Amino acid sequence: MAYLQSFGAAEVVTGSCHLLQLQCGITLLVDCGMFQGSVEERNYEVFGFDPAEVDFLLITHGHLDHVGRIPKLVKEGFRGTIVTHRSTMDLAEVVLLDSAHLMEEEYKTRYKKAQRRGEEKQVRKPLYKTSDVRAVYHRPMIFASYDQQIDLGNGIFVNFKNAGHILDSAIIEVMFEEEGAKKKLLFSGDLGNDDDLVMPSPDTIKEADVLFIESTYGDRNHKGVEESDTELQQVILDTFENDGNVLIPSFAIERTQEILCLLKQMYNRGDLPPCQIFLDSPMAIRATEIYKKYHEELSECCNDFLKRDGTIFDFPYLHYTPRVQDSMKINLEESRCIIIAGAGMCNGGRILKHFKHRLWNEKNALVFVGYQVEGTLGRKIVDGAKKIKIYGEEIVVKAKVHTINGFSAHADQSGLIEWMKKFTILNKIFLIHGERDKQEVFQKVIKERLGKKAHIVKHGEEIGI
Repeated sequence: MAYLQSFGAAEVVTGSCHLLQLQCGITLLVDCGMFQGSVEERNYEVFGFDPAEVDFLLITHGHLDHVGRIPKLVKEGFRGTIVTHRSTMDLAEVVLLDSAHLMEEEYKTRYKKAQRRGEEKQVRKPLYKTSDVRAVYHRPMIFASYDQQIDLGNGIFVNFKNAGHILDSAIIEVMFEEEGAKKKLLFSGDLGNDDDLVMPSPDTIKEADVLFIESTYGDRNHKGVEESDTELQQVILDTFENDGNVLIPSFAIERTQEILCLLKQMYNRGDLPPCQIFLDSPMAIRATEIYKKYHEELSECCNDFLKRDGTIFDFPYLHYTPRVQDSMKINLEESRCIIIAGAGMCNGGRILKHFKHRLWNEKNALVFVGYQVEGTLGRKIVDGAKKIKIYGEEIVVKAKVHTINGFSAHADQSGLIEWMKKFTILNKIFLIHGERDKQEVFQKVIKERLGKKAHIVKHGEEIGI
């Protein structure tokens, strides 16, 4: 009998990693992501399985919490084949090289400090280095296309469907036969929304024997896009009225591109006051270039921009600041700036420098447009922290803090339920990729609205398929 074990994104949001062992002896791994926030120490633990025994790695999409431990997987023995979209590997390269660079820099800093104390042997080495990232791209790869069935041999087929979350994000169907019975196992990946500015709506799936579904926002519903658009516009207007600046910590992939599209729409309507908008994230700038490269996979809105303007995201107020010296010049701007910078959860990146320069000023505004994982600096600010520490210095939080969840790239509770309602055959439901308390709410809603039981997956739990 086939069975599955989740070694990440089980009762937590991050670290997506799901091992499927089939009766024929083939082992599939769906995602191998980084743990973030309060559970990030798990990244240094053993996987819970032997990477050398994994035959195929299926990747749903290129976010860090879905690809972040792949170099560790290869480093520790994975010699199988990677199956995913070509664009996902392009995005993953940006994400993984950035991750490796940050870890290497942090290690060097800690090592120097430890040397002065005579404790250098106690400094933990990086999870992986840039050379380990390069090794990932030496593995054999099969590039998927939506709705194109891929034969993995031994009667195993996989099919990638559009998840509508980020560029070429996938719902993955795994089909196999055991003891004369055909089975279809479905991984939702991270599901997007029906009204996303950048991505098309998730594909409808009609049948699955077993569904492993994300539950990030299983406990709540988002504000609508129009309401969120209006709210962001009002924050900008109020802040500029006070000669302040708007800070937006943003995820480099998808959230940044959606915010750029939204600001461009405001500009086109004449609703955006004259200002300077800085995209201050080398990683987000590179990701935006990849989005442009694969523009056919984006929404009708994005392609209308491209046809009309010759560009999807650019407009007169927007400036890219890839170099450190360009970033530093932003500090000279006193008012009427919108600064979009990484990292999205404020656990690193250039946003911290802007916090140090502007967070203490009550004229400014801080706008969160994405999910803040428990244990991250972003979550602490959202939860009402009055003071935070940046580079060892205590900074008071006086800027007005706003959370606008309508820009989330994740489907909300209603979106998840509506997507599940379209199944004509759905026998078993398992909840992954969510915090336990939110999963418990979602579990009850599934029972009430769909009349089905849903099981919350525990870390390492063996689930018969």
